[in-house]
Amino acid sequence: MSRIAVIYYSSTGATYTIAQAYVEGATEAGAEVRLRRAAELAPQSVIDSNEAWAAHQDETKHIEIATPADLAWSDGYILGAPTRFGQPASQLKQFIDTTSGPWVEGQLAGKPATVFTSTTERHGGQEATLLSLHHTLFHWGATILPTGYVDYALSHAAGGNPYGVSAITGDAKPDEHVLALARFQGQRMAKFASVIASMEMVPA
Repeated sequence: MSRIAVIYYSSTGATYTIAQAYVEGATEAGAEVRLRRAAELAPQSVIDSNEAWAAHQDETKHIEIATPADLAWSDGYILGAPTRFGQPASQLKQFIDTTSGPWVEGQLAGKPATVFTSTTERHGGQEATLLSLHHTLFHWGATILPTGYVDYALSHAAGGNPYGVSAITGDAKPDEHVLALARFQGQRMAKFASVIASMEMVPA
């Protein structure tokens, strides 16, 4: 059995919904899963001015805040955030910027990792955000597990993004095709992490 950390940021719930689908998929494949959220950075006055944002904050306050220890604990990790101006939301980026400790100690290297995002518009920067998160994974020495077109029909129905799961949400939640792909990718992550964790990684 593998241990998977799903670490996300969500303001109004779209990326949270995708994160939940990843949790479901990994759990179905036998993994122990930690769902963690990146700490909020926006002023409370700004959050309160948006009804959906304030409601989602209240609905998810029971979910623990992510720490670097969650990455060290895991055999594989899944990172997700909405796109902001073609980049991951700053809340997830700040979490990433706190991971120097386990990174220096080699606790992040070799583990499989995959990423996801959402945008309001079709050309809102999804691929730029996913590839930006891949840059972090390169530095960590992770083994990137892209969505690719492993199940072509499933990937095509979900938008055909080979770099990670992505959703065009507008004012709606991610559709059933996106969530199905996230569950599928969560299952793959659990299986890959289990195999890699069982290998003895001997430094050269």
